Amino acid sequence: MRRELPRITFGNYARPGEPAGIEELASRMARLLDPAMSWADVDALRTFWKGPLILKGILHPLEAQEAAARGVDGIVVSNHGGRQLDGAAASIEALPAVFAAVDARIPVLLDGGIRRGVDVVKALCLGATACLIGRPQLWGLAVGGEAGVAHVLALLRQEIDLAMGLMGAARIGDLSCLDLRVSTRSA
Repeated sequence: MRRELPRITFGNYARPGEPAGIEELASRMARLLDPAMSWADVDALRTFWKGPLILKGILHPLEAQEAAARGVDGIVVSNHGGRQLDGAAASIEALPAVFAAVDARIPVLLDGGIRRGVDVVKALCLGATACLIGRPQLWGLAVGGEAGVAHVLALLRQEIDLAMGLMGAARIGDLSCLDLRVSTRSA
C-alpha cells in the first residue's frame, strides 16, 4: 500500500487550495475530536432535534443514567473500536453495568467486537437490545461484494440459531430470561 498512500484522499475532509495528503488529513481528523463536548451539547441538540436521538460512546453507568435523564432515546455502548482512547474498556465488559443503570428505560445497543453469532447472543443475554455489526459485513463486501455481505449475515444468523438452540432458547425474547453470567472472554 505504500505506493498507494499518496493517492488516498478523504473527499469530505479535503478543502480546496489546502494540502490533502494523508498526513495533513490525519492531523485534521485528529483535531476534529472535541474533548470539550459536554452534556450541555446534548441538551442543545435535543432543543432543535425532536426526532430519535441515540448517543454513542457510553461506557460508564453514570453516563447512561445521565443520557436517559436528558431525554436521549437510546444509547450505544461503544469504545469506538479503541480509536479514541486506546486501552478503554471493551464494550461487552461495560454492557452489564450500563444496562442495569438505565433500568430498561431506553434501548441499549452494543457496538464493537461482534464477530460471530455467539457474540450477539452473549450481548443480548447481558442486556443489549441489539448489536451494531459493521466490520464483518465490510470484510464480506471486500471479498465478495453484495453476495459477500449476504453470506456474512447468513453465517451470523446460523451461528445465532445454533447458540440459542444449545442454550435451549426458542426465541430471541427468551434470552433475556437466561442466566447473565455468560462469559465475555471470547467476545
